[in-house]
Amino acid sequence: MNQLERLKKYTTVVVDSGDIECITKYKPQDATTNPTLILKSALSKKYEFIINNAIQYAKKIGGSTSQKIQNASDMVSVGFGIEILKHIPGYISTEIDARLSFNTEECIKKSIKIIDLYRNNGVDVSRVLIKLAATWECIQAAYQLNELGILCNLTLLFSFAQARACADSNVFLISPFVGRIYDWHQKFCSNSSYDSITDPGILAVKKIFVYYKKYMYQTIIMGASFRRVEQILELAGCDRITISPDLLEQLKKQTFSFTKKLDSTKINTLSNKPIPLSEPEFRFLHNQDAMAVEKLSEGIRQFSYDQIELEKFLLNSL
Repeated sequence: MNQLERLKKYTTVVVDSGDIECITKYKPQDATTNPTLILKSALSKKYEFIINNAIQYAKKIGGSTSQKIQNASDMVSVGFGIEILKHIPGYISTEIDARLSFNTEECIKKSIKIIDLYRNNGVDVSRVLIKLAATWECIQAAYQLNELGILCNLTLLFSFAQARACADSNVFLISPFVGRIYDWHQKFCSNSSYDSITDPGILAVKKIFVYYKKYMYQTIIMGASFRRVEQILELAGCDRITISPDLLEQLKKQTFSFTKKLDSTKINTLSNKPIPLSEPEFRFLHNQDAMAVEKLSEGIRQFSYDQIELEKFLLNSL
């Protein structure tokens, strides 16, 4: 049994890719995408049919050039999601425009639009997760969307305050970014040898796991953004783990045995949950974590940049 096969016995494996051929190869339960992955796939000739369909849709709807670009962009994300869903049994995570990350109402409007696009194309929308950055505004949007039956994946999660606020709001799933937490800390100790036991990204997820299971929160924890196989194996037993194609290939080629590291059955539970964080409490606690503040801002900037690049590409096609 290779490591990927063994990992699937402990954890639900998710592929982090917009490449449909790659997703088919590794046979995951779910798949996640983001603006960076969508941009990369959109530029590939083999997915021209998705771009062409999106352009035709935008032209049919009409409106100003700006409106056409927005409609085409939304349809590109949905188009990739539709194709990916044909090859997986579970969820597809589709991320909305990161430039809306501090506007609750606009996040809700965009999320409903994305879900309607899926529904109008014959997709069972219970299989679609809307990805939002884990800002206070997006967490509140996720709470309201949940009331409408729309499930969310809160991404770019770096601080324990973000994790607490997501649990308070009954968010369906969170994606703590293990690798990016690790990257930030490496800037200050780059000469140290790697140890998965002390990896700050791993420790962050383990802390969230214990907290969620202790207080019986239903929010799913999906470790994300890995840099090395050791990080993945150290989280064996996490609810879900989303993995890039290169690390999936490494897992597939290796047969070294490993054990389940996270086990909710070994955690004593409490029925009385902590008092939910208020907005001021959330902002204070999150801002006590310099890494989380920097990496959340950086992630939103990068996803916004890739969204703009996608729109430039679509403008030329229009």
